[in-house]
Amino acid sequence: MVIGPIPAQWLPDAKISRIIVHWTAGGNKAGDVDRAHYHVLIEGDGNLVRGVPTIDLNSEPRAKAGYAAHTLNCNTGSIGVSLCGMAGANEIPFRPGNSPLTKKQWDTLAQVIAQLCRRYGIAVEPKTVLTHAEVQKTLGIKQRGKWDIARLPFDSSVIGAPAVGAQMREKAFAELTTLKIGTVK
Repeated sequence: MVIGPIPAQWLPDAKISRIIVHWTAGGNKAGDVDRAHYHVLIEGDGNLVRGVPTIDLNSEPRAKAGYAAHTLNCNTGSIGVSLCGMAGANEIPFRPGNSPLTKKQWDTLAQVIAQLCRRYGIAVEPKTVLTHAEVQKTLGIKQRGKWDIARLPFDSSVIGAPAVGAQMREKAFAELTTLKIGTVK
């Protein structure tokens, strides 16, 4: 029985250690370029779109040809989930662009993360469930100035990658706890 919004056929056997969450920096609908780089995309209305690379291509100990290249030097063992949106966004001063992330996407993301954590035995912790903006500081893997996700257009009180990541993990943990599924620490 599948518990969560992701169809079971999207979740092949794989050795996965972490989930890295992004935004596409495009529109609120998934396009071909978006689908080429992520495993699961969440459109502005909460609809899920399957990426072209399958999760098992990013499996440890070494990613295979055609893997989802979503995070510099951190793709092996990582599932790439992306919220569609933030085209034309600016970090400072903050402007969400013409396709801001939606609350519906954010709520669906918590369910997606909970399901992926359950399926792949991933604990909801800062080093295992994080945004792209947290990768450099948390994992020590240099990135190219990525700030996805460091702001939530629908909640101006949440500012900065640590705050966004903490809220994301809290929501995912709540989904796991409420549904009594998954591995949590």
